[in-house]
Amino acid sequence: MSPPAKTVTACIVVIGNEILSGRTRDSNIQYLATELGVLGVRVMECRVIPDIEATIVATINEVRARFDYVFTTGGIGPTHDDITADSIAKAFGVGISEHPEAVARMARHYGDPALFTPARRRMARVPHGGTLVDNPVSVAPGFQMENVFTFAGIPKVAEAMFQSMKHRLVGGEPMLSRTVRTNLPEGVIAEPLGALQQRYADLDIGSYPAFRNGKPSVSLVLRGIDAARLEIASAELMATIRTMNGEAEEFTQ
Repeated sequence: MSPPAKTVTACIVVIGNEILSGRTRDSNIQYLATELGVLGVRVMECRVIPDIEATIVATINEVRARFDYVFTTGGIGPTHDDITADSIAKAFGVGISEHPEAVARMARHYGDPALFTPARRRMARVPHGGTLVDNPVSVAPGFQMENVFTFAGIPKVAEAMFQSMKHRLVGGEPMLSRTVRTNLPEGVIAEPLGALQQRYADLDIGSYPAFRNGKPSVSLVLRGIDAARLEIASAELMATIRTMNGEAEEFTQ
């Protein structure tokens, strides 16, 4: 028997007071988690932290030791509160300065030297030893330090940065999922669902209640790397629901 596939793990760190204050709604976590899942990289933890150097340094040093990959978003713009690059440099114990290639790209982008202001030049600063992450949207790059990737916080830019570097990632087996939707309430389905989870310990089975068309509905999501196991488990779940006189409708994701 071949050994089980290694689970490749990731942590997403969202940096920014504007997220914590509620002023800005984050969408980067959902995007990155979805894209990473396709590549076989499983997001195990997400954190939202403030623009405080000590917090950023401590968080990065903790999670980069625990997970295969770390992705940060936010705090690499041109203003005084954009301290992520400096904090990442401090976490790795290295200096930070303008990256020649980043400067060249940005100078070409702005054309007129007067437009390439000192504030904008801050975005060309990269921790020593860092590798640039391309920014097809607004040129100012992100960067990679070992297993830590630092992206801008603007969703369109973060998404473009991820697409430009995802070939660098080595994932495991892609995570697959099936969803069974039922009209039975969680309190009714809970016991057989728990029994199903015990029989299929290799799968993650979750229950998510909602209202659809004004009526209660529960989505039962099964996730795993083995398509055959998912198919068998979802079929068993649907049969169980129907024996309880419930409705069962399946979706493949």
